[in-house]
Amino acid sequence: MEGTETITQLVEELERKLSKERVTTNETMLEQHSSDESYHTPHLPDVVVFPENAEEVSEIVKLANNFHTPVVPYGYGSSLEANVIPEHGGIVIDFANMNKVLEVRADDFLVRVQPGVTRSQLEKELKKYGLFFTVDPGADATLGGMAATNASGTTSVKYGIMRDNVRDLEVVTSDGSIIHTGSMAAKSSSGYNLNGLFIGSEGTLGCFTELTLKVIGIPEHIMAARAEFANVNDAVDAVIAVMQAGIPIARVELVDEESIKQMNRYSDTTYNEVPTLFLELHGNEAGLKHDIDFMEEIVQDMHCRQIEFETETAGRNKLWEARHNAAYAFIHNHPGRKQMVTDVCVPISELAGAVRDARAAVGESGLSGGIVGHVGDGNYHILLMLDPDNPDDIERANRVNERIVNYALERGGTCTGEHGVGTGKQKYQKREHGEALAVMRKIKQALDPEGLLNPGKIIG
Repeated sequence: MEGTETITQLVEELERKLSKERVTTNETMLEQHSSDESYHTPHLPDVVVFPENAEEVSEIVKLANNFHTPVVPYGYGSSLEANVIPEHGGIVIDFANMNKVLEVRADDFLVRVQPGVTRSQLEKELKKYGLFFTVDPGADATLGGMAATNASGTTSVKYGIMRDNVRDLEVVTSDGSIIHTGSMAAKSSSGYNLNGLFIGSEGTLGCFTELTLKVIGIPEHIMAARAEFANVNDAVDAVIAVMQAGIPIARVELVDEESIKQMNRYSDTTYNEVPTLFLELHGNEAGLKHDIDFMEEIVQDMHCRQIEFETETAGRNKLWEARHNAAYAFIHNHPGRKQMVTDVCVPISELAGAVRDARAAVGESGLSGGIVGHVGDGNYHILLMLDPDNPDDIERANRVNERIVNYALERGGTCTGEHGVGTGKQKYQKREHGEALAVMRKIKQALDPEGLLNPGKIIG
């Protein structure tokens, strides 16, 4: 969309469909919606709107078609690959007002939510029923955003990722139609798997206006542990051994020594600054005791220097709060610098070599950085601190990113395990998907023929 006059007309039409209070071109508000938590260059939208239901989202999309202007769905802005940056301007749809937990179907282990509901908000509501939602990316992201990027997190090794835990989506498509992609049934052999298609599409195929999610009962017993190792190799070998032993571990996180150092400074912890595994097991009392004994025996065989268990809620919360705040610890301890966070995922048999090579890449870059990851499913992250105004820093960080992605792709992995593609990982799509990328482009063309839904993301 071009021209001040056209933008003014669009804003007037939006105000008629919604209200003046829920349509804004305020400069501060535009800036707030111009970026995510990544290092990628911000870009201002033309207008930000705050719908309250699917019908209003439909009207917004229809207006976007009339004015041939882009539409970018926006949740909490916590994405890491420019997924929600409105690179071509247009309308940003902020789902902050669509933040209701619509229905808890405890007997069906399902919950219906609007896309603006945050993970912590849902957790608080589900506790009343003795239930919890299993996908935990760390950040207090919105459920709509988590589905849009196919988020996972610390518990995915046991409970799966977003794609495994969404039963149905209500979606506004590019022409303003409102569709459902699934049902409340536990399984179906009817039609194409539209859930799987829309989850991870990053707003390029439609706008999510409602989600039906699978939930489970809160475990009877939870045990957390922190296992210290002399080096990253031993820690990764221990993860592989625990997984191969069939222990139903709920969380297993690798934190390297530099990340532990930053955690201690930020979270006021006093952990030994060595490669460490943060672990958690869920189950009943008898089964859990057996699993813990077996796990302890395995990690000791893998040269674990020390393992400490946390049975009390406060101790577990402190441990996981420190892990979740690892990225913020780096930011806090490097004032004036920006963070590049990148992730890849490899087959678990390739994990040890991948982490070794990643650690070498960070060291050779000369940048301050650490490695953390959901290593139980082969997914790890590199946190790099850089000066965004220094081209040399940017170049060095990009070399690290390129190296770990190449390593993953050469071994049958993926360029991103959970952050999504956005624009940051777009250049790897052809290499990863080959001729299947052409199929993706045909799907995009069929579902968004005008190219107005979050243009420029994933497939370009």
